[in-house]
Amino acid sequence: MFIATLLTAPDRPILDRATVETLRAAWNGGETLWLDPGVAVEFTLEAMPADRWQMWEQLQAHGIDLVVQPAEGRRKALLLADMDSTMIQQECIDELAAEAGVGAYVADITRRAMNGELDFEAALRERVGLLKGLPEGVIEQVWTDRITFMPGGRELLATMRAHGAYAALVSGGFTAFTSRVAEALGFDENRANTLIAADGVLTGEVGMPILGKAAKLEALEQISARMGITPEQAMAVGDGANDLAMLNRAGAGVALHAKPSVAAQCDIRINHGDLTALLYIQGYRREDFAA
Repeated sequence: MFIATLLTAPDRPILDRATVETLRAAWNGGETLWLDPGVAVEFTLEAMPADRWQMWEQLQAHGIDLVVQPAEGRRKALLLADMDSTMIQQECIDELAAEAGVGAYVADITRRAMNGELDFEAALRERVGLLKGLPEGVIEQVWTDRITFMPGGRELLATMRAHGAYAALVSGGFTAFTSRVAEALGFDENRANTLIAADGVLTGEVGMPILGKAAKLEALEQISARMGITPEQAMAVGDGANDLAMLNRAGAGVALHAKPSVAAQCDIRINHGDLTALLYIQGYRREDFAA
């Protein structure tokens, strides 16, 4: 048995009954269950539709995401999340670079690295090197003035944890930010890279070893083993090429507003919904969300 979920941005509840019923009838689906009127709905399927991606493409043009997945085991016991452009709306290193006067240059490197065009570790070392001499206090300034949370993050964490799930923030960014994000949103733990500072300024170096693609996969496997579960019982979410190993190993790997080259390699692609989409695809209804 499979579940088809249609969803859109909660602040644009454009999902209508006619669209849903047209697809349900075409796929001979079961009874519809509205998880949030205008925002998310699901129905059962006996088999995976052969034209799933053609329908996905058509719905994308109307601002609607479509996810089809096995019904069994879709509610997960572990959440692993990327931070930059996933749990927050910015790339922290780009914001630091803007304060250092090299924002546009660093942002281009970030874009290319996240799209898989550059080696992640080499790109990170190059970008951090450009921060040399930046006052350490700028980290607090960037956190206060520039960083905003991705919509739906608090509901995602609160709801999954209320149902017994464990949540880990695993980032190729920096502990100076992951520690703050983890505390604000309610993650159980966080892992990231360390910016090195001396005498109150950044040295332009990052602590070794660098947490990259392999380390994110290792975190998934380590935490799953520690919990006594399999990676199939985990949900991972991210947007960049360094997230792919983690996304492809987890039972549900969600490409959230991801780079096209990343989304193309994932079965679950959320381009219009926010982080509450990760709850809807697990079968949570809006009234189930924890505050």
